[in-house]
Amino acid sequence: MDDEQNNKKKLSLTALILMIFTSVFGFANIARAYYLMGYASILWYVLAALTFFLPFAFMLSEFGAAFKDEKGGIYSWMAKSINPKFSFVGTVMWYSSNVIWMVSTGISIWIPLSNGIFGVDKTQQWSFLGLNSVQSLGLLGALWILFITFFSSKGLDKIEKVTNIGGIAVVLLNVVLISVGIFILVMNKGQMAEPLSVAKFVKSPNPDYGSIISVFSFLVFAVFAYAGLEVIGGLVDETENPEVNFPKGIKISAIVIAAGYAIGIFIMGVFTNWSYAFTEFSEADITLGNVAYVAMNNMGYQLGLTLNLTESVSREIGIWMGRYIGVSMFLALTGSFFTLTFSPLKQLIEGTPKEIWPKKWTKIKNGLPVHAMYVQSAVVITIILFVSFGGKSAKEFFNILISMTNVSVSIPFMFIVIAFYGFKKKESIEKPFVIFKSKNGYKYIVVMVTFVLAFANIFTVVEPAIHGHYSETFFSMLGPIFFCSVAIILFNRYEKKQNQLAQESIIDPVMED
Repeated sequence: MDDEQNNKKKLSLTALILMIFTSVFGFANIARAYYLMGYASILWYVLAALTFFLPFAFMLSEFGAAFKDEKGGIYSWMAKSINPKFSFVGTVMWYSSNVIWMVSTGISIWIPLSNGIFGVDKTQQWSFLGLNSVQSLGLLGALWILFITFFSSKGLDKIEKVTNIGGIAVVLLNVVLISVGIFILVMNKGQMAEPLSVAKFVKSPNPDYGSIISVFSFLVFAVFAYAGLEVIGGLVDETENPEVNFPKGIKISAIVIAAGYAIGIFIMGVFTNWSYAFTEFSEADITLGNVAYVAMNNMGYQLGLTLNLTESVSREIGIWMGRYIGVSMFLALTGSFFTLTFSPLKQLIEGTPKEIWPKKWTKIKNGLPVHAMYVQSAVVITIILFVSFGGKSAKEFFNILISMTNVSVSIPFMFIVIAFYGFKKKESIEKPFVIFKSKNGYKYIVVMVTFVLAFANIFTVVEPAIHGHYSETFFSMLGPIFFCSVAIILFNRYEKKQNQLAQESIIDPVMED
């Protein structure tokens, strides 16, 4: 009976692929890429897939098959491949990326809500208690974190329904993008809104991405678009026939996601003339936080014109399309929040040695580390208020948030990639599934992926400072440096305690004699 129940709980190959797709593929990444680089973003997304995402996915496949019975996720992988200290720092850095995500999304989640209500982004006009729009969003973000933490700590049974509805809505959103795009293309007899030329697949129409340094810094956006794959590392032991299905699921998902991004960006050009959509169409200032909603609003407007409807009716269709994406994204982000408020923290605390953490943090209530969740909320709220009350314009504000997220998410990948080198060198680790079969070939892959990640992050951090935007550089570096320092301090303290206990255990028997 127990075996039967366990089998029911296992993830099938299809379920695993869908979970990976939901975790990694982001609709907003398509619109952001097209906004920043136009058709030229396709080249960089494909390059990021070939030099980072696909090799990284194959590495996770080998890791997952080898450690199929481990419940510690990436911490166990790195600890067994390198050492516990390296693993702990890498895991904390990975966890910090989720904290930065909560900071960024806690503030930007009001953009989809505004679109859901009004059909357009009006957050830049919001003002509460005499505060400007950026400060008002920061205050709302702080209250949102408290709300999510409070209700998450009570249990998540009812929240699953919200998560499922949001996930379905986002999947349908991608279907709508492609199907409506193809319909408009057919109705316009193959004429693209953004005319095709070889030069446009190389050079961005955005003047902010005219320099080589700026173009290279876009690479981190492409890398970030593939983030999330490592999160499913903890699901290996919950997958049916993990030695076979886990690697296969990652391979299939990686190829589909990479192709999906390229197709999605190309479809954007079917109904989006870059100069018109991002300079004349929207009444609001375009930011990286609202560009996806502006793009979908424009898609609805162009659909109306294609059907020979009046200007006013076409505008109304655009507004309703904006409402649809707003509601869809708000539901999806809300579901993600309820999961990410506890899941990474739970994996961090339960996967690493318990002696590292204060005893209160490890106490479980309602199946969750409730005390640690409230400590986490205090940290997130502090960062939100620190950033939002920094006195920046909305556009620069959201650029700072996106830069913080991109860098903090991509740095932990380097720890996992370096750990893979140690994993391949250790012959004592049984490897039932091997993709990199060459004795030395994997070394070149590790160097290539590490170089791409380091290169992308360096340019992302340095590029704003070159143009005088020192605050973007500062905040991009702040998160990773802070959490790395905290991780080293915590583990050093843990090692000292363990050494003291070991010495005491040796001295006590001598004293007894």
